[in-house]
Amino acid sequence: MNTLSSSETEQSNNSGFANMSPSTMHKYSIGRILLDMGKITPIEAEHILLFQKENGLRFGEAALQLGLVTEGDIQQVLAQQFDYPYLLPGEGNHSPELVVAYQPFGNQIEVFRAIRSQLVLRWFATGHKALTVVGCNPNDGISLFTANLAVVFSQLGERTLLVDANLRSPQQHEIFNLKNKRGLSDVLADRANIFEVISRIDSFVDLSVLPAGTLPPNPLELLNRASFDELNGQLVKQFDVILYDTLAFSSGVDALTITSRIGGALAIVHENNTRLTDVNIMNEQINRSGAEVVGSVLIDF
Repeated sequence: MNTLSSSETEQSNNSGFANMSPSTMHKYSIGRILLDMGKITPIEAEHILLFQKENGLRFGEAALQLGLVTEGDIQQVLAQQFDYPYLLPGEGNHSPELVVAYQPFGNQIEVFRAIRSQLVLRWFATGHKALTVVGCNPNDGISLFTANLAVVFSQLGERTLLVDANLRSPQQHEIFNLKNKRGLSDVLADRANIFEVISRIDSFVDLSVLPAGTLPPNPLELLNRASFDELNGQLVKQFDVILYDTLAFSSGVDALTITSRIGGALAIVHENNTRLTDVNIMNEQINRSGAEVVGSVLIDF
């Protein structure tokens, strides 16, 4: 993997789209969706239709030229039509640093899409379903990167699970605004059923998160249990893509333990925080464990 740096319309009904699923919404025209979202009024819709016919435009183009909607409105509608949901600022109560969700048409999303494509070709298309995301230092942005990567995989329509396997300083429950009462640690300690603690993130197409759960006094011992392999075996039957967010290498050997059992890792290198020597040591340890470094990504956020 290369190193990467960071038409017609209808009268609006009373129910609107609030209770419609994306699979239902994509059946409707742009005009219908704009009406039911409250972006235009029925009278404005008539003006747009007339302007559309007079000038040979598509409905969205006519609405834009008349100044009745914004480019952002059109992008939001198209996203609904093509089952590619994203969030407006303040929606979902997730971290605003989920740039692929809140800024889906910016430059950063293209970087994540490129990484996703390479991972599909180099790892997931070869029969693998799980991958760890590793980094050298706690401030390398591992968790935030993994969260964004999980979102873009779900946008591809893959059944995606993000596992917070950092049992010492977990962050995914904060990024996705989840309760962290029970999770991975509780499952490994046989205190919870795996499918009772996985949270489906409704804001996205098919994304679920398994939070870290109760902070245990023995995280490394839990991760070394045979129950971890049994758990992963269950998960690969239910999901297409499983991403494990891990503890930084400088903070312990937890990430190495997980990677050696999953078989592959994506290494995160922070432009301003990571030393090349540390990266080389991390890669060497992963290779010695029998796992593969699938690729490395240079980030600067």
